[in-house]
Amino acid sequence: MPLAPGTKIGPYEVISQVGAGGMGEVYRARDSRLRRDVAVKVLPAAFSENSDRLERFEREAQAAAALNHPNILSVYDVGVHNGSPYIVAELLEGETLREKLRAGAIPVRRAVDYSLQIAHGLAAAHEKGIIHRDLKPENLFITKDGRLKILDFGLAKLIEPEGAVSPSQATRSMETKNGIVLGTVGYMSPEQVRGQPADHRSDLFNVGVVIYEMLTGRRVFDGETQADVLSAILKEDPPELVTTGYPIPPGLGRLVHHCLEKDPGQRFQSTRDLGFALDAISGTTTSSQALAEGAGRKRNSYRATIVAALALAVGSGLGLVTGLRFGSNATPPSFHPLTGRRGTIYSARFAPDAQTIIYGARWEGGRTELFLTRPESPESRSEGIADSTIFAISSSGEMAVSLACRDDGVPLSCRGTLAKVPLGGGAPREIAEKVSYADWSPDGKNLAIVRRAEERIRLEFPIGKVLYETGGNISSPRVSPEGDCVAFVDHPTAGDDAGSVTLIDQHGNKRTLSSGFSSVEGLAWSPKGDELWFVAGIAGSPPNTLSAVTRSGKNRILASFPGFAQLQDVSRDGRVIITQSSSRGGIIFGSTEQEGGQELSWLDLSFPAALSADGKVLLFYEGGYGGGVGGSTYIRNTDGSAAVRLGEGSPQALSPDGKWVLSHLYLQKPTKLVLYPVGAGETRAFDLNGLEFDGGAEWLQNGNQILFQGHEPGQASRVYKKELPDGKPVASTPEIGEKGPVSPDGKFVFAYDLDKKPLLYPMDGDPPITVKGMPPGVLAKVVGWNADSRSLYVSDEDRRSARIYRLDPFKGQKQDLKVLTPPDAAGLMGFSNIMISPNGKSYVFGYVRVLGDLYLVEGLKY
Repeated sequence: MPLAPGTKIGPYEVISQVGAGGMGEVYRARDSRLRRDVAVKVLPAAFSENSDRLERFEREAQAAAALNHPNILSVYDVGVHNGSPYIVAELLEGETLREKLRAGAIPVRRAVDYSLQIAHGLAAAHEKGIIHRDLKPENLFITKDGRLKILDFGLAKLIEPEGAVSPSQATRSMETKNGIVLGTVGYMSPEQVRGQPADHRSDLFNVGVVIYEMLTGRRVFDGETQADVLSAILKEDPPELVTTGYPIPPGLGRLVHHCLEKDPGQRFQSTRDLGFALDAISGTTTSSQALAEGAGRKRNSYRATIVAALALAVGSGLGLVTGLRFGSNATPPSFHPLTGRRGTIYSARFAPDAQTIIYGARWEGGRTELFLTRPESPESRSEGIADSTIFAISSSGEMAVSLACRDDGVPLSCRGTLAKVPLGGGAPREIAEKVSYADWSPDGKNLAIVRRAEERIRLEFPIGKVLYETGGNISSPRVSPEGDCVAFVDHPTAGDDAGSVTLIDQHGNKRTLSSGFSSVEGLAWSPKGDELWFVAGIAGSPPNTLSAVTRSGKNRILASFPGFAQLQDVSRDGRVIITQSSSRGGIIFGSTEQEGGQELSWLDLSFPAALSADGKVLLFYEGGYGGGVGGSTYIRNTDGSAAVRLGEGSPQALSPDGKWVLSHLYLQKPTKLVLYPVGAGETRAFDLNGLEFDGGAEWLQNGNQILFQGHEPGQASRVYKKELPDGKPVASTPEIGEKGPVSPDGKFVFAYDLDKKPLLYPMDGDPPITVKGMPPGVLAKVVGWNADSRSLYVSDEDRRSARIYRLDPFKGQKQDLKVLTPPDAAGLMGFSNIMISPNGKSYVFGYVRVLGDLYLVEGLKY
């Protein structure tokens, strides 16, 4: 029964009841001693029936009282009244987040602000080893002045369940024992559902659930029964935020899904990392400072632009110092340009004198080579070593270089043969092959290297001793000043520069120092050797923030600048070499019978997807900032008229009658394809009956069927045929490696088998036919079929040009057709998606260009 006004609870006099729920009743009371109104929460009498439980309650309350932070409810006192424990806390005026959500989704800016405040409070609690375990809208209070307070720290593991609950019921909490569920249905982390021990990363999962609900107005995990909800938490991917219809920044969507990873090891690894990412989205100096104070550290403020997840983003020049943001009392550093030619810069290092700089670059479309420069000189001198770039320079002046380096499949990475070269000149001495990165030990006697071993990437130090290997990627290894460990960037996925700053000792003990970055470009030890400096992008921003992290994992911001930046090196006096790059993906269309071509690029990263049989219509993909997080499907006429956006996704094929476009919605789970009408009509999406989509979708000439490459979970790829729109996919080939185009008559599809052997697979199920005139290994690419279905168009490419020839796959006879070259070779990284029309008269190809400049940065605080 509720307590009547005037009732005494210890020294507190009840004024009125303000709330009640499964965790007890809350009263407004008067503290006569301090002459202030307080909130008194009286918990169920069952707490006092177990002495161990009551003792634990007091211990948890004492821990909560020790948390002194503006985003955590202040606890003043505890006691027992008539056998019921109670807690005395500050009295708040406002409403819970649950009450605010009854009106629907919260505006993005306000939701980000609330999320930052949650991160502030959690950072303070986690610093003291206190975990909440039951974050939900009911436990988050918004005061009238907009401040968010986290309620009920430590109480989640004190309430025992009573009976069944519905998915929408507020609380279902239990004792903290292994094998017993702890938390709130719909907000629990997977480890809580399984009854496993939950650490601070479980709180971060809860935060992700709350942010999702703030942004969309609905729960991320829901169902008709409690079992449905728990199953969804364990097995189902959360719906993409971009599909909810609300204008949510792409970077914020990625941040939420990073919180909601099923595996705790794949989430943000600390609340400071989460706050770091939220701060980048909010762009608010005050929020940044508040989080820093809450976590017991100070950092400079910064602002990062939210863009699509494109590693190479278009950027402004670093010389525009007005575009930079630093702490309010900081003096902006100076930027001195070291290069001025047009091309791509791969790496740069300080020589032992800290004045000479050696760098590897490819200027004006030429070959990659080493250059020497000094800040006072406007010129760079070639070192006369072609097809090479710099890895590291030892304290004794010996260079570790890459010979015959080739693009590594990762932006601005170059794999080749590791060799030693004296800085003063001399012949290279080869050491190891397939090396992507290397760094000297402080004494100049040993090297740490990153190299490929079959399908794995290994970090070795010294050479031959494997410290770490991964199926993802490793970049920027840096041996510590003491030589006892190696820092590096750990990329979970091959070909993706998202990753974390990691430290590993000579016994293979690995620690993650800072994580949650959408891109990390470059790493180096600070002048004092007490920090690692790195350039990273946070929550989908390009890598444009120069940060520092200590060996204990404390972050701070050194500087932020526009565009794509890469940290190359740090000198012993605190100067920094930075590469600032801009990129563009473009499209060239032309006639095989005429010279020159027409630029049909649209936004910042355009890639061709399909060309109509008559060469008059182009289907293309926008994958950069302009395309958005899910990419965009565009169509335009090749006469140069304006492009039309059809919708989200990666375009695959244009129907034979030109009325429909097939596109892949790659953010959808499960995988979905979509049909967009070119003119009037209704868009229709459909799934693939449990298959994973591997690409290469195209129409058969009857217009009612499509072919695509896909696979069942855990299986290799096959080519599948599907009747549109609702037919079940049927396998048309055995397992393959990579699908090519289907013949116009629909009788053959070109594909490489699992051993990369080029074959023609008959669609009637007959045995495959070996393609004559093409070696195995995907050295050349099939880019189309001739209209007679008897010959292939094949492309033999290097970085500068692509030779197109016509091949009879049954006889091996070849006939040259065209050599394709972009009009400007500067910064050219290669070709993409070359296509030839069936009549052989029209072509289209995509290209990627990266242009960079080298800067010396002085005046950074260290």
